[in-house]
Amino acid sequence: MDKNSNPMQPQGPKKPKMMKFSLYWMYSLIAFLLIGLYYMNDGSTSKEVSWTKFEEIAKGGGIKEMTVYTNKDYVEAFLTDSAAQKIFNTSKENLSKKAKVYTNIASADAISKDIDKWKKENGFKASVDFKKGSDFGDLLWSFGPILLLIVFWFIIMRRMSNQGSSGGVFNVGKAKAQLFDKEGPVQVTFKDVAGLSEAKQEVEEIVSFLKNPSKYTELGGKIPKGALLVGPPGTGKTLLAKAVAGEANVPFFSLSGSDFVEMFVGVGASRVRDLFRQAKEKAPCIVFIDEIDAVGRARGKNPNMGSNDERENTLNQLLTEMDGFGSNSGVIILAATNRADILDKALLRAGRFDRQIYVELPDLNDRKAIFRVHLRNVKIDESVDVDLLARQTPGFSGADIANVCNEAALIAARKGKSFVQKQDFMDAVDRIVGGLEKRTKITTVDEKRSIAIHEAGHASLSWFLQYANPLVKVTIVPRGKALGAAWYLPEERQITTKEQLLDEMCATLGGRAAEELFIGRISTGAANDLERVTKQAYAMVVYFGMSEKLPNLSYYDSTGQEYGFTKPYSEETAKLIDEEVSRIVAEQYQRAKTILTEKSEGHAQLTQVLIEREVIYTEDVEHIFGKRQWASRSEEILQDETTNEELEEKATEEGKNSNGNPKNENADIQNAEAEPDSNES
Repeated sequence: MDKNSNPMQPQGPKKPKMMKFSLYWMYSLIAFLLIGLYYMNDGSTSKEVSWTKFEEIAKGGGIKEMTVYTNKDYVEAFLTDSAAQKIFNTSKENLSKKAKVYTNIASADAISKDIDKWKKENGFKASVDFKKGSDFGDLLWSFGPILLLIVFWFIIMRRMSNQGSSGGVFNVGKAKAQLFDKEGPVQVTFKDVAGLSEAKQEVEEIVSFLKNPSKYTELGGKIPKGALLVGPPGTGKTLLAKAVAGEANVPFFSLSGSDFVEMFVGVGASRVRDLFRQAKEKAPCIVFIDEIDAVGRARGKNPNMGSNDERENTLNQLLTEMDGFGSNSGVIILAATNRADILDKALLRAGRFDRQIYVELPDLNDRKAIFRVHLRNVKIDESVDVDLLARQTPGFSGADIANVCNEAALIAARKGKSFVQKQDFMDAVDRIVGGLEKRTKITTVDEKRSIAIHEAGHASLSWFLQYANPLVKVTIVPRGKALGAAWYLPEERQITTKEQLLDEMCATLGGRAAEELFIGRISTGAANDLERVTKQAYAMVVYFGMSEKLPNLSYYDSTGQEYGFTKPYSEETAKLIDEEVSRIVAEQYQRAKTILTEKSEGHAQLTQVLIEREVIYTEDVEHIFGKRQWASRSEEILQDETTNEELEEKATEEGKNSNGNPKNENADIQNAEAEPDSNES
């Protein structure tokens, strides 16, 4: 057997196990002291008297028991009922069972002589006991409460200080940053971050600078001091920072902006100083501050109007540490926020955050890449089409896509499937967008027909309007708060024209128009449609300058400050805005009624199919109205990508063939040159 594996071999001195303190010890100590005090206190009523008074009581026969403490020159005596009533001036019912008096004496020998004298002259019959008294009880009675308070305070302070960076009293000014290094548990790399190609490129440059600084410094370049990740929630800002921690071979400090905020004055600034002190000791390193808007909000101009002095002091200290007179060479600050508009301008200037990296919602290609990342660990079959999933999730963030994949897996498991199929993903998207199906909700025949007419109106108009969003699915099954729902593929346009906005408004009003045309009455089912249309029309007039009477005017405040209590236009202009919004909505409503009147037969067939089957798809609408005249923007993009891939594959194959058989290539060239001659003849 190997010596190293010998279990009998001594392994060196073991550290003695320290007994951990438990708060139950404290509780036991308090209980012990209370019980001791209870038993030490005999429940008697006592009173200190002078020796003359004590002697008078003894001579009068008012003492039944007496104890002399020889080492303390102290005597106490228990009184008879009659004597106790006189001394304490109370009735017998209000006295305790043992009423006693005590006094100091000259010595035990002296009182012995007095007792003998009382027996001879006054008939003293009380029992007398001589003993030594203990000092422990007196000390405990005198100093016990004080010691108890001291011990209790020590224990509380020790427990709070042992919390360390999580909020201990003695460490309240310490930074709460979590340190990651190359030996740490973080395993996220840039391979795990799908899409975000531009953002990854800028962040990779920072990592490259830390790994190989000479490549940049030889040309006179300086390391960026900070980079701010800006974007909507769930787009992958924190994930990108985790990837930096996994890629960089330098220490990585991670904390939240709220970690600087504390109820104690000066704690935030102290934590900032401590954070940069730790970072400078580990330099070169990266400091990541998530949700920096918690501490970096713009400072108030008037100190008396709701400004937070503690937060502003923290921000001032952060500004000083990032680019003050002191040097923080080798420390790069990464920060993330989805509210860059409210950050202080001094924080965003060059020299502090040199770069603002925009992490936007993923487009079609990015969503395809994100789906592929999240589908690595999901068992799927051949029915799952990643391209279709990417098309059906416009406006979804990376977090939303991850939720779709997880929800699809849960749905498949709930149904007892071995693989996650296409329908499971469709149900997951429907579940996230529209809510859970409510098949138990009771609807009458008239209500069901009204809902079907409404949803068929949306479907019909979206089919005959060029710029309306292509239809995917229509259902009259109640889902979430809606009695019916229609799913479309929103066009992800870089710019939107006036005609596109008007077509979308017209399609949205199709439900209300169908109710009025084919039922003869309107209902509250179009409340959400009207809200969307009104906001869109208002945006066209006020923000985009698409009004005939107010052309090329925009009252949008891009700074995010808004206008407060005042409006940037007069009352006459406000009246004109209302008139223009009403005109635009009325025109599109009339347009919707006109189209539905022309296509009334197809609308009726679509309504009947919807009533019978409760769910219809694009194929059903195509069967009734014929193929849609226009292709969607997403289809055009995917078709172009497919064409480019085919051309690249063809070029690659031709290159391989030309390398393998050059003679054939020459023969083809000769034939190509000979063909024109034959045509000319």
